[in-house]
Amino acid sequence: MIAEMAKLRCRIVAGLLLLFLAFPFAAMADEFRPALLEINEREGGWVDITWKVPTMGDQVLALTPVFPDFMEQVGPGSGRQVAGAWVETRSYRSKEQQTLNGQTLSVDGLSAVPADVLVRVHLADGTEHSAILRSINSSFTVPEKVTRVELAISYWQMGTIHILEGLDHLLFLLTLLLIVNGFWALLKTVTAFTLAHSITLALATLDLVHIPPVPTEAVISLSIVLLAVEVVHKNQGIVTSSERFPWVVAFTFGLVHGLGFAGALAEIGLPQTELPLALLMFNVGVETGQVLFVTVVSLLLAGLHRMHGHTALTLARATPFAIGGIAAYWTIDRLVTTFSM
Repeated sequence: MIAEMAKLRCRIVAGLLLLFLAFPFAAMADEFRPALLEINEREGGWVDITWKVPTMGDQVLALTPVFPDFMEQVGPGSGRQVAGAWVETRSYRSKEQQTLNGQTLSVDGLSAVPADVLVRVHLADGTEHSAILRSINSSFTVPEKVTRVELAISYWQMGTIHILEGLDHLLFLLTLLLIVNGFWALLKTVTAFTLAHSITLALATLDLVHIPPVPTEAVISLSIVLLAVEVVHKNQGIVTSSERFPWVVAFTFGLVHGLGFAGALAEIGLPQTELPLALLMFNVGVETGQVLFVTVVSLLLAGLHRMHGHTALTLARATPFAIGGIAAYWTIDRLVTTFSM
């Protein structure tokens, strides 16, 4: 009896430690929303700028967009506070009606702030460009003329980065990996998840389905809580429906996760002239990141299963509690945001 109590205490301590270590990242995932720099070039050398920068409490993140020297601001512009962000709009006029093709845009302060900046550029000739700026890459050069290959690579990279930085999507995949037994069951489960989120990603991107992003994110985090509970039951020797039919669970929740991917893609923007190609390559990028994550985690879990000892068992038992705790925090926070809107 004493030995069992000691094991239980170790599991609780390990779970709390995992939760403590992961909590800052959980909070950061919601706290640091990406900034948005939207640039609309018009005929006659006019350029309209929308700059949306996140806030932390009453403080605006110390980020400043930098434009080419030939752009001169016309008028003072305007600014307003919105939920979780400060939005500024300004108008510029370029000297001698120069265009933005081949020009470099940058954001000062990214090296010191853990945030991403989504850049969307709409040129006067109808072409569109998108990029993600961060501390290691704080500038973007507008292409002179983008090729279809360059466009495809760009959206593939953005899709891969999105899934690998999407902690909620990764935790959902991790809980599935903790439930599924065997290679073929894993293949069917991952395929079902891929098919489901591809369907809703396409439908939402084409404006055939529209659900507000915050409730969607709340359902995504709730799906992680539910699967974490299923992992706990599995560890207790209880055979659950998720363990019997993991591909059904993956497909059902994958439909919701696809809406989350669509929300991210909507923020990045899609070139209307190459919409099918950009949508396809973003989805391929998501699948690339997903395959990388599943492969690495599967190898780590295989190594953990080969380990014998109290530490490995305690870690395995504590992990779903840590995941469930993080996801429960997200769910509550997102529900509060939903009902306060």
